Amino acid sequence: MSAISVGQAVVLGVVEGVTEFLPVSSTGHLKIAEGLMHIPVDDKSVVGFSAVIQVGAIAAVLVYFFKDIKRIITAWFTGLVRPQERYHHDYKFAWWVIAATIPIVVVGLAAKPLIDGPLASLWVVAGSLIGGSVVMWCADQMGRHKRGEDDTSFKDAMLVGCSQILALLFPGFSRSGATMSTALILDLDRVAATRLSFFLGIPALTGAGIYELKDALGAGVGAAPLAVGTGVSFVVAYASIAWLLKFVAKHSFNAFVIYRIIIGALLFGLLGTGVLSS
Repeated sequence: MSAISVGQAVVLGVVEGVTEFLPVSSTGHLKIAEGLMHIPVDDKSVVGFSAVIQVGAIAAVLVYFFKDIKRIITAWFTGLVRPQERYHHDYKFAWWVIAATIPIVVVGLAAKPLIDGPLASLWVVAGSLIGGSVVMWCADQMGRHKRGEDDTSFKDAMLVGCSQILALLFPGFSRSGATMSTALILDLDRVAATRLSFFLGIPALTGAGIYELKDALGAGVGAAPLAVGTGVSFVVAYASIAWLLKFVAKHSFNAFVIYRIIIGALLFGLLGTGVLSS
């Protein structure tokens, strides 16, 4: 019997699609949803399922930003064979994304037992939701929002890329929240920070999904729930991306900060009263 039913896969696909790119922590919300549906959050197959359905959300990014990604990849391949093209920002940006992904891959592989074990606790999620909110609020206040996407540098990409480690180690902190906050501290405007977060998330999340696929299939999650969860996350994530880019163009991140604090406090309450098990 599959560890996750098709119906549960639909719910988790919606949760993943809505929260993957919003700075509210998809991992945290998935663990909360799993806990409410009495799915063991530390089960190997469940951890694998959560990673695999992220690929649906990543596919949404690939489709939504297809023209941008095609332009960047074309510039990269062109620069590999034509040295005179290597001055182009897109060529350099492609290398920056590759380099900025290496730290999270190294930490992810080295710390996997810790990430899948003690750090998977809902207590950690609750604390990280609130702690990440403080970081996000400070970043939004500190940032001068004066630099656009074309002003990004190798230093920006590496610092933002490395910040993904916070979300890896502390589920609930939010990969999007960590990367956007770091970009804001570096004075990127909110739209540039959001787009940079999207592009840096593509290789990291795709790699994680492929790596975990064997565990999800081999440890008790059927092909049908995986396919349904991934498909639902794609559709919902596409809509979320479109909405988020419009939202950050005109608003601060305060709404996300308040929401995270409320969810974190609620989770502490549910854990403290025994309604949810950590």
